[in-house]
Amino acid sequence: MTFTVAIDGPAAAGKGTISKAVAAHFGFAHLDTGLLYRAVGAKMLGGADPVSAARTLDPADLDADGLRTPEVAQAASQVATNQAVRDALVAFQRSFATRPGGAVLDGRDIGTVICPTAHVKLFVTASPGCRAKRRFDELSDKGMDVTYETVLADVKARDERDRTRAAAPLVPAEDAVLIDTSDLSIDAAVAAAVAVIEDAR
Repeated sequence: MTFTVAIDGPAAAGKGTISKAVAAHFGFAHLDTGLLYRAVGAKMLGGADPVSAARTLDPADLDADGLRTPEVAQAASQVATNQAVRDALVAFQRSFATRPGGAVLDGRDIGTVICPTAHVKLFVTASPGCRAKRRFDELSDKGMDVTYETVLADVKARDERDRTRAAAPLVPAEDAVLIDTSDLSIDAAVAAAVAVIEDAR
C-alpha cells in the first residue's frame, strides 16, 4: 500500500515538526527534502560543483554535521534555484514517495512538482515575524550568536528567492489544505494535519 503525504511551506513554519509527528502517528516513512538541498549546499560551500554533488548525493550525506546552520540554509536556497540540481534530486524524492507503507515528504515543491498526485497535500505557513522568532530562538538555544533582525532579514530574503525562482517556485498546490501555524500550538497544528489525512484515507 502506498500513501503519499506532501507537506510544503516556507522556512520555520513548522512543516518539519508536523511532518515528523504525522509520520510517527501513521507509521509512515519521512523525508525532509530540504536536507537534500542543504547537503548539496554544504558541499558547494566546501568547493564542490552543486550539480555534481546532487547527482552523487548519498543518503549518509543527510546525516552530516552542520546542515542546520544559517550559512548552509542560504546555500541550500541558492542551489535550489538551479534546475539541473533539482532534476538530479527528483528521482530520489519520487522513489521515496512511493515506498510501501506510506510516506511523508516535506519541502517547497512536493505537492506542485515532486508528487502532484499525492493523496494529501498540506501547505504549512506562518507570518515572517513569527517564523523569524522561532528560528532565532532555535539558533540561540544552540549557542549561535545571531540577532532577531538578522534572522528576520534572512527569512524574508529566502522567502523572496523561493517564491520568485523560475524552477519550482514556492506556491501552494491548488488542492492543498492550508494550515497557518502563527497562532497554533504544536499539538494543535499536528492535530489539524492528522485530521486532514484521516479524512483522506
